[in-house]
Amino acid sequence: MSHIDTIQKTLITGDEETLLDQVREALDQGVAPQDILSQALIAGMDIVGERMESGEMFIPEVLMSAQAMGRAVEILKPLLGDEESASSGRIIIGTVKGDLHDIGKNLVVMMLESSGFEVTDLGVDVSPDDFLKAIEEVNPHIVGLSALLTTTIPMMRETVSKIIESGKRDTLKIMVGGAPVNQEFADEIGADAYAADAGAASKLAKSMLG
Repeated sequence: MSHIDTIQKTLITGDEETLLDQVREALDQGVAPQDILSQALIAGMDIVGERMESGEMFIPEVLMSAQAMGRAVEILKPLLGDEESASSGRIIIGTVKGDLHDIGKNLVVMMLESSGFEVTDLGVDVSPDDFLKAIEEVNPHIVGLSALLTTTIPMMRETVSKIIESGKRDTLKIMVGGAPVNQEFADEIGADAYAADAGAASKLAKSMLG
């Protein structure tokens, strides 16, 4: 089995120490850092995302893989030229005002970063104005809004409206997610996409920018 296949399999099992040893060994054997990143790690996290969507893998397992991926990327980063580590795109994400839930959002951030996106996480309880300020500063390709409470759903609508009013709507895509949100609601408020979970979110982000 090739180094790439071995690394990918280990990443999916979430065995961090073994993964780091295998990444170092592959580098010693002359495998290109960019190949390890794209063919083993990013491709492996795509499989993790699919398995999460299909219910074959659960959140704790996905977190283990995402954390292992993060550590492996730390080894590769100094070896990648700026060009090679260029991100898949810039994404701003936050939980809307009035909502303090962040477990789902944090998992989405991990999956997006694992897919090579540059993510600015605004945290929880983020007002529409804070989203707008971040859009000005970061100039993102995608803005992700999360809500877990039915009571904070109207705030999601208001945030999207403000982004539209600001005239920034044409330069970015809006992705929404969270337990009370669905595709119908996303369409109704003028968002571009709805993601049911973190695996779906990273796949969607890729397809929106692809």
